[in-house]
Amino acid sequence: MRLNRDQVLSLMATAMLIFLSSGCENVMQNMYDQPKYKPLSKSNLFSDDQSARPLVEETVMFSAGSFAGSSSGREGKAAFYLPKGKIPSDKIPFPITAKLLKRGQERFNIYCAPCHGQTGYGDGMIVHRGFPSPPSYHSSRLRDAPDSHFYNVITQGFGRMFSYATRVEPQDRWAIVAYIRALQLSQNTTLQDIPEETVRRQLGKKNDHQTE
Repeated sequence: MRLNRDQVLSLMATAMLIFLSSGCENVMQNMYDQPKYKPLSKSNLFSDDQSARPLVEETVMFSAGSFAGSSSGREGKAAFYLPKGKIPSDKIPFPITAKLLKRGQERFNIYCAPCHGQTGYGDGMIVHRGFPSPPSYHSSRLRDAPDSHFYNVITQGFGRMFSYATRVEPQDRWAIVAYIRALQLSQNTTLQDIPEETVRRQLGKKNDHQTE
């Protein structure tokens, strides 16, 4: 059987494609089989004979914390999480001002009040609908707790409370802590704690209303 010119060219083109395809597969396979270390394999390059290198001190994993774990790491951000046991400061690291307290009140009412209540007694609206009540901020245990305890709870979560690290910026966490301290002070203060000028001013206003 004699082949015409077009049939010969077609066969040659097919053969060329097969040859090139096999060459591409070899190149790709070489990429798969390139030299590399498998997990926990030995290496002569380092003095400890280990190919896996230890993390640099104070390294924070990109995907860390309870929220990152529950999202398969997709929501983890190193800037938002602290290594376990690492606390930036025992106390609020900047002056407490009226502006800071106002910001803390705003953030508290958004993120905390639904469970903790606006006065911090653990009687928020979600609790009225059946959610377990969180502890009162006005217990002696939490009044005596350091500022860093509240900061870490906001950051890492605690008990049934999940981490707010991806929702509340670090400075806003401290603002919330400052507002919690203001709530504690407001519910546990005495007359002796109020400056005399303030008491006199309030009594003066009361007397003015009574004489009108």
